Amino acid sequence: MAYEFIKVERDGPVTTVTLNRPEVMNALHSPAHFELAEAFDAFAADPDQWVAIVTGAGERAFSAGNDLKHQAGGGKMGSPPSGFAGLTSRFDLAKPLIAAVNGVAMGGGFEIALACDIIIASEAAVFALPEPRVGLAALAGGLHRLPRAIGTKRAMAMILTTRRVSAAEGKDLGFVAEVTAPHDLMRVAREWADGICQLGPMSIRASKEAVYRGLDEPSLEAAIKGQSRYPAVAALFTSEDFVEGPLAFSQKRAPAWKGR
Repeated sequence: MAYEFIKVERDGPVTTVTLNRPEVMNALHSPAHFELAEAFDAFAADPDQWVAIVTGAGERAFSAGNDLKHQAGGGKMGSPPSGFAGLTSRFDLAKPLIAAVNGVAMGGGFEIALACDIIIASEAAVFALPEPRVGLAALAGGLHRLPRAIGTKRAMAMILTTRRVSAAEGKDLGFVAEVTAPHDLMRVAREWADGICQLGPMSIRASKEAVYRGLDEPSLEAAIKGQSRYPAVAALFTSEDFVEGPLAFSQKRAPAWKGR
C-alpha cells in the first residue's frame, strides 16, 4: 500500500522500511506511528519476507524521536498497541530486524534502534536518550533495553547525563554491531540481511525468540527447560525446514529453505 510518512521496499526476502520525514529529521508523530505499525504487521504476516532493515531518509538523521513541535502545536497524539514506531512494544515478532542508523538517533529514534536485533551504524551516527532535557523520560523501551544491552552502570552513565555517544563508542559499549562509512551503510546492512537469509528462517526465528524469552525467565534452568514451549521453537520442530536442513547436509547440497 501507499504510505505518506514511510517507504516500504521488498527485494527478495528482505523488507526495507524507511522513516520518510527528512524535513523534521525523521521525527515521528501519531500518523507515522500507525503507518509503521501497518508496515510491520504486513512484514510479520508475509511468509516470503524473512528479514527487515529499518533506516531513515536523508543524510542527517535516522530519527530524532518524538516530533515535539507537532506535540507542542496540539497535534494528534497517540501510538498503536505495538508502541513507538509500531516497534517498541512489539514483543511477538520472531523475524529479525536490522537498524541501519544513518545519522542522529535521539530519544525515540534510539529506542527504535534498540528495538531491533542488530544495529549497523554510519560513522555519522549519534545516539542519546535526551528526554530529561525537555522534561520527559525514555519510556518507549530505552530505559529497559539499554541496560540489558550494555549493563546497568554504563547505561546509567548515558541515561542520567543524556550524553551523546558516537557510532564508534556505541560499538565499544556493545550496542552497535558494525560501523561503516556513510556511503556503505545500506550495502553493509543488506549484506548482514543476506547472510541471515542464507540460514534456516525457522531456526533464526526460534533462536531469536529463545534468547529474548529466555532472558525473562527466572533462571538458566527455567530458560532451558521452558524453551520448547515458545511458539517459534515449537514451529521449528514441526516445519518442513527442520527436515530439509539435515537432508541437504547429508546430500551435500545447499538447503532450499521455505520458511515453514
